[in-house]
Amino acid sequence: MRRFRRWVPVALYAGLVFFLSSLSRPLPFLPEDVWSLDKLLHAVEYAVLGLLLARALGAGGLSPARTFLGALLLASLYGATDELHQSLVPNRDCDPRDWGADTAGAVVGAALGARSLRARRARASIRP
Repeated sequence: MRRFRRWVPVALYAGLVFFLSSLSRPLPFLPEDVWSLDKLLHAVEYAVLGLLLARALGAGGLSPARTFLGALLLASLYGATDELHQSLVPNRDCDPRDWGADTAGAVVGAALGARSLRARRARASIRP
């Protein structure tokens, strides 16, 4: 049951990403012409997804290295499908640079999740 509960936040967050991607202008309070801010938002969005994926995968017993790689690959793949999805939304497009920012963010989130897993397992092995 614990493993299953770790996947609920992943599913909810992926649903939120999908919902925001289906909007023509998901963050109307931001200026449209701020390229660097857009890439930063993509990176942060996918860092969260990478971290959530790493937590879920780590709960399944994977090693920290496999957890990192799995979370990175899944988040990057989701980013690619998200970009394809956006190509179907009015006033949105499929931008490979956005996917690059998604993947860069996923690297950070997956690395943080794998590092946390490694530290948690190290603490557990020290306890009497």
